[in-house]
Amino acid sequence: MKRRMILVFSLFFIFLYACFSDSVSSTERIKWISYNEGMTAGGKEGKKIFLSFYADWCTFCAKMDKETFKDPAIVKYLNEHFINIKIDTEKENEIARKHFVRGLPMTWFLESNGDKISSLPGYIPPDMFLQILKYIETDSYKKMMFKEYSDSLEKKK
Repeated sequence: MKRRMILVFSLFFIFLYACFSDSVSSTERIKWISYNEGMTAGGKEGKKIFLSFYADWCTFCAKMDKETFKDPAIVKYLNEHFINIKIDTEKENEIARKHFVRGLPMTWFLESNGDKISSLPGYIPPDMFLQILKYIETDSYKKMMFKEYSDSLEKKK
């Protein structure tokens, strides 16, 4: 009986650790700010603006949150190089309309003054997203297509 009780408690604690280890292990998080605050900060800080449109019911938005936005390299790069704004389309539908959001998740990149650079629909895996962030942040999008940029990274390896 004691063995069985120990086994049950052990399995329970293993289950709890598995459920919460993702949130415990990563203390670094993306610094999200409101839309108005972010648009003002972009101009003041001279950083490009990253907009992430989502809704609570969106499966791929949740996947983006769980995988892409928890990746330590992505968190670090976004926090260092971008003003990060997360927009719930259910609560802020005027902003979503202004940026022509028709599906979720939707990503927008803006210049520091608010001029639109580009948008990307759908889920983006972490490795691809980091390349995209660097492509936008370094202004490479002004000189070449993303495919050329991506190929140039492959040649450097």
